[in-house]
Amino acid sequence: MTAPNDAPQEAAVRDDSQFRGAHTNELLVDVRGLKMHFPVTEGVFVQRVVASVKAVDGLNFQIMKGETLGLVGESGCGKTTTGRCILQLENPTAGEIIYNGVDINGLDDKSMIDYRKKIQVIFQDPFSSLNPRMKVGEILTEPMRVHNIISNEDDRRQRAVELLTTCGLKANFYDRYPHEMSGGQRQRVGIARALAMDPEFIICDEAVSALDVSIQAQVINLLEDLREQFGLTYLFISHDLSVVRHICHRVAVMYLGHMVELADCDELFDNPLHPYTQALLEAVPIPDPDLENAREHKIIKGEIPSPMSPPSGCVFHPRCPKAVASCSQEFPDFREVKPGHWVACTEV
Repeated sequence: MTAPNDAPQEAAVRDDSQFRGAHTNELLVDVRGLKMHFPVTEGVFVQRVVASVKAVDGLNFQIMKGETLGLVGESGCGKTTTGRCILQLENPTAGEIIYNGVDINGLDDKSMIDYRKKIQVIFQDPFSSLNPRMKVGEILTEPMRVHNIISNEDDRRQRAVELLTTCGLKANFYDRYPHEMSGGQRQRVGIARALAMDPEFIICDEAVSALDVSIQAQVINLLEDLREQFGLTYLFISHDLSVVRHICHRVAVMYLGHMVELADCDELFDNPLHPYTQALLEAVPIPDPDLENAREHKIIKGEIPSPMSPPSGCVFHPRCPKAVASCSQEFPDFREVKPGHWVACTEV
């Protein structure tokens, strides 16, 4: 059964020039030199570390209050690991994560609980992120009960119903199980659960990629409405560039654990400077078949290197069409080539 709020006729995404809204220039998240290396061990009884997977290898970026920062790249580039480090689901190998002026790596247990109230996550798969044995009401009220935000059961129920209504679901969804809902409705419940703690910052980890295209547009519209209504800040992790262009203020591009380009959304899509970003955008098909067949396709050769043994110098140089001899030896600085436009490439 599909509720009216999942109807295809409502699926048009609003014009992106008005859609993103405004954000402040007040810094919320400051990531400095973030590294996440996973050890690779061998041996049965006595294990020893023989290598490491460099999932994230020296990220630097900032997120402003009220902003939606897009984080894009191919599978395995380190997008989700970056989000998990910010959530403190992984302990970074090195680097700092500054939230509201405080380094979260040094927080004690009580301060970490307070931090986790302010930052939430919307998972990719609405089918596996909800407990199938719990009703929607239990899913939404559990964080309120665990963190003792609302002690009265009736008040918790009222708050849960308000969250459902805010996310476009009727009050009777409170007593439903996840299997009784569509994918779009499940994801709305996931969004409502993220809002239950009244957070400031939400990490959207491929939040719409598991949904039908018609439902994606509705969830995107909902996320932006919630950002404006509650003053939320998003880190929007995605591989869908069309979705990113609609919802994000700025976009960061990752490759093999490194950030290769960062710019305002329109600037990056209209004027990509890094060869990898250019290749990503050229891979997006054009709806008009005549234009699609007529345009020149620049295909990147080779396979993505292993993060266990990344190339020396620029990690993209083995596949880069613009690589020169120095690219295999010199690691490029992540530098600002024009106001607000950062690139890690010596040839730009």
